[in-house]
Amino acid sequence: MNTLTRWARAEWGLLYVTVREPLLRRGWRVVPMTIGAVCVTAFLHYAQNQSWGSRLVRDLGAVRAEDPLWIALLRTPFSLFVPALDLPVWGALTQILLVFGIAEICLGWWRTLTLAYAATLAGTLYARLGIWLGPAHPLGLPGSDAHVVDTGPSAAVVGLAVFLGRRYGASVTAAGVIAAMAVEVALKENLAGKEHLAAIAVVLLLCGVPALRHRRAAATGVAGSGLPPMRS
Repeated sequence: MNTLTRWARAEWGLLYVTVREPLLRRGWRVVPMTIGAVCVTAFLHYAQNQSWGSRLVRDLGAVRAEDPLWIALLRTPFSLFVPALDLPVWGALTQILLVFGIAEICLGWWRTLTLAYAATLAGTLYARLGIWLGPAHPLGLPGSDAHVVDTGPSAAVVGLAVFLGRRYGASVTAAGVIAAMAVEVALKENLAGKEHLAAIAVVLLLCGVPALRHRRAAATGVAGSGLPPMRS
């Protein structure tokens, strides 16, 4: 076994084993939510390029920082499945199929959707904060970004990829995704790139919650073991 093979097994072995058995046993039936997400995204891409559907899709899923907050919050769940008009839709569909599919097998459909929504919402709220801070602040954004539509499914895909990498021992992969998003911002400082970083920040915080609970439980156990026995 060469070095590359050993590294691949160490990096993706646990994730591969977790995904392989359910997928072989049940096939695509194991990822119904993912299949539905791909179909909805494909339909919305088609609809927003038609005269009869462009306004409808925009009203349901186009989130901008200039919108009232309550409207943005209502649109955010739907925006998960509205692909960007200026990017190839097949790229978005492939990302959703792979990342959402792996996440659905590993985490279940409702945890996958919850994490995807949290990542997308982080980007949505960051855009408002960044514009409020202004372009002079390191985390700020220019006022013109208030008119830009949020990232759509890409923030969710990035967030899920980082979460899966951290949870299943693919640390290099997770670090690579983070590095790629940081390079994107450095080379092309735009709203989408910074929203991706906001999504990653929230996901990393969520990754730290189980570890924090484990440390607290361990500390409580250690403290509890030193107590004298109860007397009857």
